[in-house]
Amino acid sequence: MTTTFPDISINTDRLVLRALEEADAPALTEMMNDELVAAWTAVPQPFTEEAARSWITEYAPAERAAGRGIDLAVTEFLTQRLVGVIQLGKTNWRVRCTELSYIIAPWARGEGYASEAALATTQWLFGDQGFERVELRTAADNAAAQQVAQKIGCISEGVLRGACIARTRTEDGGWADLRTDFIVWGLLPEDLEGVADQMAEAGYSSFTDWS
Repeated sequence: MTTTFPDISINTDRLVLRALEEADAPALTEMMNDELVAAWTAVPQPFTEEAARSWITEYAPAERAAGRGIDLAVTEFLTQRLVGVIQLGKTNWRVRCTELSYIIAPWARGEGYASEAALATTQWLFGDQGFERVELRTAADNAAAQQVAQKIGCISEGVLRGACIARTRTEDGGWADLRTDFIVWGLLPEDLEGVADQMAEAGYSSFTDWS
């Protein structure tokens, strides 16, 4: 039984999802120092370019080799600019389930890129990798992340009370931890029926290819 993800490239009309490369380090560093990324993720702040290179050359390859998941750079097809990152983690190969998360650069928000990348990834997981379930966890106050989950067909399955540590700005400009709830979302293959068509009607790409 396969227990690691392949070296994959996933294409949509507007995006290419591929392995992180060392050349991505400067853009990745800038993206991870964004206020919203700091607020809603556990990424160390400030995030250094050295940390970005370690993520690209050490952490991401180790996660894939161990079968825990895969980290994909999301890039614009036309400009090759780094739009964001899609992460699959906590993968259970027997259950054929994995947890999906996403981070989008500030300049690329509001374009439907997160939904497009997440949908393409789940189509690949269900269609090519034989997965049966994808999970997402969004902080209770992170409305943008919840909207992406809803757009790709996820079903809200419950609340994990007090299970999420977000961050908030302090008066001195630093960061303080803020405990909140996680909303758990589940996505099964049948939940994708009609989602691509709905996104296409909304003006977002519904075409996905992988190699």
